[in-house]
Amino acid sequence: MALLAPSILSCDFSRLKEQLLMAQEGGAEMIHIDVMDGHFVPNITFGTLIVEAVRKILPKAFLDVHLMIQNPQERYLDFIDAGADNISFHLEVVPDFDFLINLILKAGAKASLAIAPGTPVHMLDQILPKLYMVLLMTVNPGFGGQKIIPGMDQKIIQLRKKIKSKGLNTFIEIDGGIHENNIEYLASCGASVIAAGSLVFSNEDKITQKVREISEKIKRF
Repeated sequence: MALLAPSILSCDFSRLKEQLLMAQEGGAEMIHIDVMDGHFVPNITFGTLIVEAVRKILPKAFLDVHLMIQNPQERYLDFIDAGADNISFHLEVVPDFDFLINLILKAGAKASLAIAPGTPVHMLDQILPKLYMVLLMTVNPGFGGQKIIPGMDQKIIQLRKKIKSKGLNTFIEIDGGIHENNIEYLASCGASVIAAGSLVFSNEDKITQKVREISEKIKRF
């Protein structure tokens, strides 16, 4: 069953508590938090204080923290201490990613790898059994509001087949370019967690209804 993970990158931060509670009322159980450092990607978003705030607002939610930062090995523990349940970091910036995955697991969080659109899925072959999720970026990391890159559906299908052939239950998360007209198709390709920001939060007064509607659309996959 595919799961919606509202991405707070598109929240109105002056109404963060209100909007998160609306998403929870709509059935959201996982919240996606994009952390950008201005180095690995050009933009800067937020740090541990926001994760702490989200944890206080939604004490029972699963906090999915995506580190788009240059040195995740230096900061992963700060985010776990702040309340992250899952840490995703980019394969492209950590040569010894197996070592960092072990550190995250030892610290008591779930560990996931994120890969940019141009990174082939065969890079994950040896590490898949340790991963909670693989986060496939379906746009170039660092900016909201982009259109999905053509061919990402085939990448989802390829990775799903690889996971199934190994007898694993690793989740496939996708992030970027998700809208009303492609979300069901992407879920049918094998995306099991779908991070969506503007799709959820663009209409500030209908967040609960939107989360409920989207979740209903994708839960059959």
